[in-house]
Amino acid sequence: MPMPLPNSAEARDVLYHLHSQTNAQAHAERGPLIMERGEGIHVFDSHGKRYVEAMAGLWCTSLGFSNARLKRAAAEAYDKFGFYHTFNHKTPAATIDLAERLVAMGPIPEAQAYFATSGSEATETMVKLAWVYHAVHGKPAKRKIISRDRGFHGSTIVAASMCGLPRMHREFGLPLPGFLHTLCPDPYHGMREGEDEAAFVARLADSLEAMILEEGADTIAAFIAEPINAGGGIIVPPAGYFPAIQAVLRRHDILVLADEVVCGFGRTGEMWGSITVGMTPDMAAMAKGISSSYFPISAVLLGKPIQDALARMNEGGEIFGHGFTNSGHPVGVAVALETLAIYQEMDVVGHVRAMGARLRDGLDAIAAGSGIVGQVRGAGLMIGVELVADPATRTAFDPALKIGARFDAAALANGLVIRAMGDTIGFCPPLIIDEAGIDETLSLFERTLSEVEKDLSTSRLAAE
Repeated sequence: MPMPLPNSAEARDVLYHLHSQTNAQAHAERGPLIMERGEGIHVFDSHGKRYVEAMAGLWCTSLGFSNARLKRAAAEAYDKFGFYHTFNHKTPAATIDLAERLVAMGPIPEAQAYFATSGSEATETMVKLAWVYHAVHGKPAKRKIISRDRGFHGSTIVAASMCGLPRMHREFGLPLPGFLHTLCPDPYHGMREGEDEAAFVARLADSLEAMILEEGADTIAAFIAEPINAGGGIIVPPAGYFPAIQAVLRRHDILVLADEVVCGFGRTGEMWGSITVGMTPDMAAMAKGISSSYFPISAVLLGKPIQDALARMNEGGEIFGHGFTNSGHPVGVAVALETLAIYQEMDVVGHVRAMGARLRDGLDAIAAGSGIVGQVRGAGLMIGVELVADPATRTAFDPALKIGARFDAAALANGLVIRAMGDTIGFCPPLIIDEAGIDETLSLFERTLSEVEKDLSTSRLAAE
C-alpha cells in the first residue's frame, strides 16, 4: 500500500485516532480502510468500492446501513427531546413504551427492563444485580462470577474479566480476582476420542460442578453465557448443554445470566438465542439489534426475584445506587421502538430461518469441494466456517500462517467483509438480506476460498 499523503485522511487517522481491537503498529504501517456510506447490506469506501458487509458491522446493523424509517424516527425524536434522563423518578414517555415492549417479547416472565448504552454496561449491570440478590438473601459472600473460555461479554473492566479470550486480558492484568472460566462447549475441538455429544455435555457439567465445589458454592453469585459464542468463533453448544449446566447451577443457588447482545432479536432463527439453545435465564442483557445500532442503547431484563431483592435492599428508603446518564435516552428508545416494529412487520424470525437455510446450504456445498474447510456451524444468520490444515483429523493450521487474517485480506480485496476469529470465518449479515444478497455473499466467499487454497498450495510446493 503506498504511503498516504501527509495531510490525507489516512495519515490523520494514524496520527490522531486510537482504534478498537487493532494493532497500533500495524495500523501505522497500513493505514485505515475508510468507509463513506452504506446502502442496504452494502458499504462503500472512500474510493467508491462496494463491499457486501457480511458481518452487519459488528454483529449489529440488523436492518442494513440506510434504513429510512430508523433515520426518520431519530429525527422526529430529536424534534421533541435532545435528551432526558431516568434518574429520581423521571422518564421520557417513550422509555416507558420500550420497557413494556421488551418485557412483553422477552425471554423472562414478569420482568422489568433497565436501560444502558452498551453491551458492556448491560452485562456489568447484571453482575451488580446478582450481588444485590445474594446479599439480600443473607449470602453476601456469593460474589464470584463464572463465564466460559472463548466467551465475550464486553470491554469494560468487569465485562472484560468475564471474557474468556486472552486478548481481552493481556495488556490490563485481567481478569480481576473472583472471575472464573469454565470449559467452552465446542464439540468440534472439545470432544474426546470415542465421546459422543451426550457424554461431552455430562463432562462439561461435571467439570463446572467440580469448579463450584472447589471454589465453594457459597462464594459464587452467577454464571454468564452467550447462547451461542459469537466472537469466540460462533460456537453452538451441543443439544442438552444448557439444561445440564443449569441443573448444576440451580443446585448451588447460582444465577443464570444470558448475554443476548449478539444473539437476540432474531439473529439465531428465534427471537432470542436463549430459546434456540434451551437456556432459562434469571436476567438477560441485550444491545446491538435492539436499535440496529442506529443509536447506542442496551437493556437488561431482570426477573421478579431480582426485582424483589432490590425492593428489600432499599426498603429503608435508600435509592438504587446505579445509573448511566444516557439510560433510556429518548432518541435511542424511539429508534429501538421503530426497530422492533420493523422486525414484527418483516416477520424477522421467519425471514432469518429462510435466509439462514439458504446461506448454510450454500456454505455446506462450497465446503464439500474444499480441502481446508473443517466445519460449517451456526444458527440462523450467524454462521462460522472453520478452516483447518486437515479436515480428516481436524488439525489446525500453524498459527504463524495467520490463515484467518490472510482470508480476511483476500475477502476485502474481493469486496466482502467477514470476521476472522482465528481461523474461523464469521458470517452475521444484516437480517434484511435477501436471496440475491445471500448468493452474492456465497459467490464472493467461494472466490476468496479458492484463492486462499491456491495460495496455500503454491506455498507448500515452494517449500518442498
